[in-house]
Amino acid sequence: MSVTLSENTPLLVQYREIKSRHRDAILFFRMGDFYEMFFDDAELASRVLSITLTSRGDGVPLAGVPVKAAAEYLRQLVGHGHRVAICEQVEDPKKAKGLVRREVVETLTPGALFEEGWVAGGRNNWIVAVNNGREDGKAEGREVTSPTARPPSRPTAGIAAIDLTTGEFILESIPSGGVEEVLGRLRPAELVLPPDAQVSPEAAAMRTFRERWEFDPELAGEELARRFQLTTLDGLGVGADDGAAVGAAGALLRYLADLQPGGLPHLSRPTIRRSDRYLWIDEMTRRNLELIEPLRPGVKGVTLLEVLDRTVTPMGARLLRSWLLSPLRSPEEIGERLDAVDAAVRDPIHRAAVREALDGVRDLERLAGRAAAGRATPRELGALRDSFFRLPAVRDGLQALRSDARLLAELELELDLLSDLAGELSAALTDRPPALLGDGGVIRPGFDALLDESRSLRDGGKQYIVAIQQRERDKSGIPSLKIGYNKVFGYYIEITHAHAAKVPGDYERRQTLATAERYVTPELKEYEAKVLGAEERMAEREAELFGALRNRVGAAIARIQQTSRVLARLDVWTALAETASANRYVRPGVSAGFDLELTASRHPVIERMMPREAFMPNDVTFDMPARVQLITGPNMAGKSTILRQIGLSVILAQMGSFVPCDRASLGVIDRLFTRVGASDNLARGQSTFMVEMSETSAILHNATARSLVLLDEIGRGTSTYDGVAIAWAVTEFLHDTVGCKTMFATHYHELMQLPERLQHARNLNVAVRESGGKVVFLHRLEPGGTDRSYGIHVAELAGLPRDVVARANVVLKTLEQNHRVVAGAPVADPDPGQLALFAEAPPNPALIELQTMNLESMTPLEALNRLSELQVKAKRQGGKEAK
Repeated sequence: MSVTLSENTPLLVQYREIKSRHRDAILFFRMGDFYEMFFDDAELASRVLSITLTSRGDGVPLAGVPVKAAAEYLRQLVGHGHRVAICEQVEDPKKAKGLVRREVVETLTPGALFEEGWVAGGRNNWIVAVNNGREDGKAEGREVTSPTARPPSRPTAGIAAIDLTTGEFILESIPSGGVEEVLGRLRPAELVLPPDAQVSPEAAAMRTFRERWEFDPELAGEELARRFQLTTLDGLGVGADDGAAVGAAGALLRYLADLQPGGLPHLSRPTIRRSDRYLWIDEMTRRNLELIEPLRPGVKGVTLLEVLDRTVTPMGARLLRSWLLSPLRSPEEIGERLDAVDAAVRDPIHRAAVREALDGVRDLERLAGRAAAGRATPRELGALRDSFFRLPAVRDGLQALRSDARLLAELELELDLLSDLAGELSAALTDRPPALLGDGGVIRPGFDALLDESRSLRDGGKQYIVAIQQRERDKSGIPSLKIGYNKVFGYYIEITHAHAAKVPGDYERRQTLATAERYVTPELKEYEAKVLGAEERMAEREAELFGALRNRVGAAIARIQQTSRVLARLDVWTALAETASANRYVRPGVSAGFDLELTASRHPVIERMMPREAFMPNDVTFDMPARVQLITGPNMAGKSTILRQIGLSVILAQMGSFVPCDRASLGVIDRLFTRVGASDNLARGQSTFMVEMSETSAILHNATARSLVLLDEIGRGTSTYDGVAIAWAVTEFLHDTVGCKTMFATHYHELMQLPERLQHARNLNVAVRESGGKVVFLHRLEPGGTDRSYGIHVAELAGLPRDVVARANVVLKTLEQNHRVVAGAPVADPDPGQLALFAEAPPNPALIELQTMNLESMTPLEALNRLSELQVKAKRQGGKEAK
């Protein structure tokens, strides 16, 4: 933008100099009681905030918002994905010599928010740095998005994640192909990336690119050691393969230092997350199983998280979400969590006592973080005080509940009652502190002698004013004389014009009104100086005392964070126990073995949405002889529901929850894959079939013998022959090469032949009952396959017109009995790729007939029915030849 001569005022010169250092942010420029925006920032803000765009006398675009109302405007701007740099007056305008000095004190972004209520209490607000690279340490952005590459043996990428609202700090080293899994799990509000990085468009709303040198592990290690006062990083558990994660942490800390020049005193020591401790759940599986969000965005639905979440604290809600997205893989760790839930299930009285004590505890992590950052309000410190007073009741309930569960015993030892802080806050704060410090009434009377003295002078002045007023009435003989106060003239004596002749000679006129005159006296001016001085001293003293109290709380941030973590775990375990008791869940047996057995398994979400006892449970067993299971059955029979409830039961068990079964036992799964349904990704130019094949490819590249794969209808997005061939080959690969537990629901009845040649495969079907031409779906899983799809029956249930259904039945019977063969069709050589499906028999008439068929003129249904008949002929001929 060109600058005219009139724009070169000292104020705009100062503005442009500050703006030049924050070009990517909207600059909130403090001018008295307003934040002003100029030039392009003003035009942008006026559009987003719907505020008036005006201009200075020199034509410079201008828009502004009041300082007292700025919070809501800031929230809107950040919510629309904008950065906002807050530029404050850092010296008293009354004492400034010339232009007031201004500095940017913080920059707000979606990942750098502190205000209470700006982020959801039940989830973390992560800002994440990704340091991608190859094993030789060189950057390679393309690897970040590779969804199909089998993870190498050692980590090649690093993640650093910080939640500024809670102070949590996580480092994670991962294969580069696993970056998308981490981002899908954390759902960051903002990403910090090296210049060559590439991540999926859905990964985060805002991205910031930093110089490559900022991701250097050596420089980052020095920064971490200096910040947390360590000689080496060994104390954090950092290993030889964690260099990329350490580098990511360095870049993230440098970026946050730019956003928050005042520092991050509430930041916890980083914890190292080892991916081999947790069940791998990729974004596809999280979406298909609807763990935390409905399958279709914008469509209201019930998720597994909603079914489980009976937590009563924000810390507990966040932890439950984290555990749900990161189930464990160690049978011992899972068993200890289950012990804690079991103890709470078996003791409903003390469980209720614990939950009652926890209910009402506010968000200790975030409130303490705001205190450490110097942002907590009087009301927020009051919320901390009230929460601390509930801790003794939590301890008493925990002691009664503990039983022999080791983790509950540890909680009791780790629980800091914070009684000293509770006492100090109680002694200093009033019972109901105001929302803002400037509102007054923050510090309790009797806490500070100097404050009480100022208050006494201010409050005692009311009686003093009454006494002066009465004395002046008696002295002047004017009964209507009164003393008032306003901010312009201060204290004054008001006398109506009717009594003007009686005004004493020592009165000094200040203001003339339509019906009266206002005066002051030397005594009144002297008193005014005392009272106003007392109010100023009172406000200063109260601010000083509150600041010291807030600093005291901030200094105890580590203790408060520890107690918060204790309460979060206790909240989650008692909430899971509450859910288990209400929904008749049972404790699963978890081992290092291979088998998986669910007796009377139910779908936890669908069960909640149906009338009690209406859901049809099913038994599911995977063992080495039957590790691959093929399910056939019509649509609406419940195949997809069975697949999903198996996956959900595994997740629940390995996160340490009871499961919706009558009995359950499983060997831990290392990776869970589900491909249930697909949707077009037109934004990326991918069709349904392309999405389906990409997801299937990711499964085949990443599954191990300890994995569980749940597939529904793969190959249906292409021609029938292609679909059957792909489904057949995928099943063989999972059986022969991977060797994992697999359940495959399909409409391709040809696949029922697979158990004849695959040693560890079995056929299952979802039962239906035919009666009077009608079909009843029993939703019951039975051994064996089925060769009926019942598609027309399903179409009838869906409401197709009767004439259409009747005609479809006629056409179906015709196709089943009379198949056209086009004479003169070219004879093609047999495709050697099909020999595994259809054995070659040159003298067999069926093969001759197959060679003369014109496939291009047949519909897929005609082709399949004709193929079935040819198969029967071939078998019959083969039997004759054997004789």
